[in-house]
Parts: sequence; structure tokens; C-alpha cells
Amino acid sequence: MVAASPPLSHLSDGQRAPGLVADRAFRTVALLAGLSVLIILGLIAFSTTQQAWPAFRHQGLSYFTATTWDPANGKFGTLTFLYGTIVASAIALFFAVPVSIGIALFITEIAPRRARRVIVYLIDLLAAVPSVVYGLWGFLVLAPKLTGFYTNVSHWTKPVPLIGTMFSGRPITGLSFMTAGLVLALMITPIITSITREVFATVPVAQKEGAVALGATRWEMIRGAVFPHSRSGIVGGVLIGLGRAMGETIAVAMVIGSATSLTGRLFSPGNTMAAGIASQFGESTGDYRAALVGLGVVLFALTIVIGVIARGFVARLEARSAGA
Repeated sequence: MVAASPPLSHLSDGQRAPGLVADRAFRTVALLAGLSVLIILGLIAFSTTQQAWPAFRHQGLSYFTATTWDPANGKFGTLTFLYGTIVASAIALFFAVPVSIGIALFITEIAPRRARRVIVYLIDLLAAVPSVVYGLWGFLVLAPKLTGFYTNVSHWTKPVPLIGTMFSGRPITGLSFMTAGLVLALMITPIITSITREVFATVPVAQKEGAVALGATRWEMIRGAVFPHSRSGIVGGVLIGLGRAMGETIAVAMVIGSATSLTGRLFSPGNTMAAGIASQFGESTGDYRAALVGLGVVLFALTIVIGVIARGFVARLEARSAGA
């Protein structure tokens, strides 16, 4: 028989509990790994802000509020880039989130076991496609075909207030906010789907079977058992997709039209912060380069703010569910 290890109370002063050194070492390594993320983020924020400071100092508050981007005359207003980033990302989420959740539900709750592997493989394959391929497809195939469709939609919705203005363009072109949003939606759908599918798979089977045993339909089971359990994971997947959409460069730069204009017409060309940096950084110097680095600082801060707001929203929902 194997002798049992002595209890901790019987260890002498010169002896250590089994595994105590390894436990402390693991705790130290894990702490350093966690702190390294914060340190790296802090260094990124510090270094980029330092390089962008000449533009911040020269422009002042107008750097964030002005709409004029004229490097030849030293005017750098980033509001149009910020607006374009938000609009293109919102369009992408509008189309991608429902489709992603639907695909994830189909894989986990409806599809046969053999079909699941094929669908999951195809989703993972879409996530691995380089962004430049999406950009080329959007520029060469999607944008030319959408120009006529945009024209028809603009004609149909023209009599409707607000909607008619939104679905129009000056000029109407395939290279627009809408096209950029559609390409981004295609790019982030595999990401959101994969994360949401993994979250749905963690829902306890007993919880779902209990809902069905009480007479719930499949949709009622999903709404009452799957969604509440997966709320945090869904928001996390959406945030990761949003970060990909806001930070995408090449694909967006090829299909958005690269126009610095602040307009509510979704069929008009525009620009985003990431696309603007990618398309202009190579020819920039001095304050011009500092202004482009400043776009990266604004994008970095915007991503953090959105993440904090989303996490607070999820925590509030979870607290409300726990109270209920």
C-alpha cells in the first residue's frame, strides 16, 4: 500500500507542503502574464499618444470635432473618419449578428451530427480567408453589381422621409458605406458564429431538457434556457467582431470610396480611421503623420470605451436576472 502524505500540521519547520513551491510559482507566472497585458496596452497607448501629440497640440480640440481633413493646408479634423468607422461597423453588426446567432443555433440545436462538422469546417475556412481577398471580391464583383441595386432602392424610398435620405447617395456608387458594411459583415460573421456556437454548446443539457419537459417549444426552450445562459458569451463574440470591423483596413479601403465627407447617405462614399491610416500613411510626414497616428489613438480609445460599456451592460443584465 502507498503511504499517505503527512498532514500539513505534522510537517516540521524545515519541510514544505507537497506542491507548495509549484503552486506559488504558477501563481507568480499567472500574475506576471496578466500584468504583462496591461503593461503592453499601456506602452502602446503611451508611445502612440507621444507620436500623435504634435497633431493634438497643433489642432487642439478641433482635431476631434472638425470635419475638414486637408493635409496640404495643415488641417486635420477626424470627425468624418470617426463617423465613417461607426457607420460601417454598425452596418456590419446589423447584418452579421442575426445571421451569426442563427447559424450557431442551427449548428448546436437543429443540424444533424454529420452536417455539423461540414458547416463548422466551412465557417472556420471563411474566418481564415485573408482580408485582401474580401476586398478584391468586394471591389471587382460586389460593388459593380450593387450600383444598380442602390439606384433602385434610392428611387423606391425617395418619397419616405428620413429613410429616403438614408438610402441615397451623392453620388450613388458601389463604393460606399453600405458596401463596406456588407463586406465587413461577411468578414466578422465567422468570428461571431464560432464564439457563439461554443457558448451555446456549454448550456447544460439538463437545463434544456427540463424546459422541454415542462412543455416548452424549441423556440421557448432557446429563449428561456439557452439565451439567458449565453448572454455574456454572445456579447463577447459581438465585441470581438466589432473590434475586427472597426480595425479592418485593406478590405474597407478598397470598397468604401475614400471620401472624407460627413453624410447620412449610406450609398455615398466615405472613409474610416483604419482605412485612412492604411491608404495615407506611406506618403505622410511631420504633422501629417502625427495626425494619422492620432487616428490610431482615437480608434484604440473608442474600442476600450465600447468594451467597458458593453461589459457594464452585461453585468447589469446578469444582476437583474439573478435578482429575478
